[in-house]
Amino acid sequence: MVVLEQNTSSMQKTKMGYEFFGKEVSSNSIITYTKTNAQVSYDLNKMKMEVDSVNKKLIIRELPEPEIRITPSVEIQSLDDSFFNRISEKDIKNVTQKAKTTAINSIDQNRLKGEGKQQLMENLNTIFVLAKALNYTIEDQTGKLGVLKL
Repeated sequence: MVVLEQNTSSMQKTKMGYEFFGKEVSSNSIITYTKTNAQVSYDLNKMKMEVDSVNKKLIIRELPEPEIRITPSVEIQSLDDSFFNRISEKDIKNVTQKAKTTAINSIDQNRLKGEGKQQLMENLNTIFVLAKALNYTIEDQTGKLGVLKL
């Protein structure tokens, strides 16, 4: 279950110069546009719970850990090179990899996990409404559901 999704974008300009006897003869630049999608999800198949129908209890034994997926997508917006100093495929790969790394590092994963956990708790509370309607009590053995006030 994806509980939180965040999209960001940024532009980055990278300059490369060609020097001859210590003086810059020509310079190149690449402008990249990076779109980044970050998602927090939980595999609810890993959630361990037990139903005690005799005592009307729903026992939560284990919650899954959050999974964070960050997917950057880099587009080259502008390539400015000179006749003497052509931009190579290797340069382009390095610039796009640097843009991806910068995008991944710009995502605050701790904040994302915190907001994702809060959203998971809200979603679980909605799911637990059915159990409450059937007069089941919900027992939290994880210590993580305290905010639900079950």
